[in-house]
Amino acid sequence: MPDKTRVLIMGAAGRDFHNFNVFFRGNPDYEVAAFTATQIPNIEGRTYPAVLAGPGYPKGIPIFPEEDLTRLIKELRVDQVVFAYSDVTHEYVMHKGSTVLAAGADFVLQGPAATMLTAQKPVVAICAVRTGSGKSQTTRRVSEILKSAGKKVASVRHPMPYGDLAKQAVQRFATYEDLDKYDCTIEEREEYEPHIDRGSIVFAGVDYEAILERAEKEADVVLWDGGNNDLPFYRPDTLIVVVDPHRAGHELRYHPGEANLRMADVIVINKMDTADPEGVAVVRRSIAEANPKATVIEAASPITVTGDPAALRGKKVLVVEDGPTLTHGEMAYGAGMIAAKRLGAEPVDPRPYAVGSIAATYKKYPTTGIVLPAMGYGDEQVRELQETIEKTPCDIVVIGTPIDLRRVLELKKPAVRVTYDLEEIGQPTLVDVLKSLTG
Repeated sequence: MPDKTRVLIMGAAGRDFHNFNVFFRGNPDYEVAAFTATQIPNIEGRTYPAVLAGPGYPKGIPIFPEEDLTRLIKELRVDQVVFAYSDVTHEYVMHKGSTVLAAGADFVLQGPAATMLTAQKPVVAICAVRTGSGKSQTTRRVSEILKSAGKKVASVRHPMPYGDLAKQAVQRFATYEDLDKYDCTIEEREEYEPHIDRGSIVFAGVDYEAILERAEKEADVVLWDGGNNDLPFYRPDTLIVVVDPHRAGHELRYHPGEANLRMADVIVINKMDTADPEGVAVVRRSIAEANPKATVIEAASPITVTGDPAALRGKKVLVVEDGPTLTHGEMAYGAGMIAAKRLGAEPVDPRPYAVGSIAATYKKYPTTGIVLPAMGYGDEQVRELQETIEKTPCDIVVIGTPIDLRRVLELKKPAVRVTYDLEEIGQPTLVDVLKSLTG
């Protein structure tokens, strides 16, 4: 028998584990020698546990920093490197590919046929072309439509397993107590809490075949709530992809967002109430070029400020926005900044007051504007986030994150919260494209 192909999987604690579980686990033709990790702080140096890796991996699979890629290819005698994370430019992907090729290995991108699981229940998938395009609000809108039609919905969230992987294999969230039970990070809470607030059940974890089996027992329809601009893990009956005219042109420049654009059944042009008309025109041209058969829905993201909006006028404010949207999403602002400027506030630059890993985040992602990314991948980073807020001289904190940060931080300063939902403009609407499921 020929030797097994030795594989290294490049990832960020999500797509990489899924590809392993679905394609490589138990596959007699391959041996996965290692994972590498990037994008998320402090996820390297761990081991993909033996209980999840299965037979053939009694010690589990080590996870190394991506910086060690070239050395690992040579030392571990790697034949094939699988690129398995998202929201990076096409140029970035091919620079990694060139690095791999120069080290002597094959460079592989696995597609839907190899990595999508087939469900027994209908699947509606919400994906995007970039992080921060508006997947979450679109997912909430789709969930409301399905539930209004009497359907039981289980939302399955793209993985965010930053803790004990074995304990996080299958997670079910129905209450805030469940979030505490799994010691969820701020990033996880931002994705799960909005579903819980609306009485929806959310599943997530590491083993998405086992997760699917659990979700199908509780649902008439499985709703895939995508992460970053990744492809769905489940084969969708309806694929809805959100594009962002604030970053016009990115829909054809980022991996695997362009693949989502080309596969989409429905494309939602979001944020039309705040986007530049030229940005909208660019996005329309991209859709016409890449996927002219898709149904196109226009939508706005109306912003609501809780508390007293008038109190912001003339005040110095610290705007806190969603971390991933500002970092690898490369946005310089979000809904919080839009609301602050509309209401006549004076945003304060928090960068001179950033401490620890928050200061390191600004250095790593220099496109971040005069807003504070709500980084919270661990207790220490949460403390550093709070210290940065306390050190920044301001009258009011504007919370533009998907969750109310006051649930996890003890803010000593007055704060207002900015929320946003999806609102379709004209015809067709999401109700129209979901009629085959709602009757």
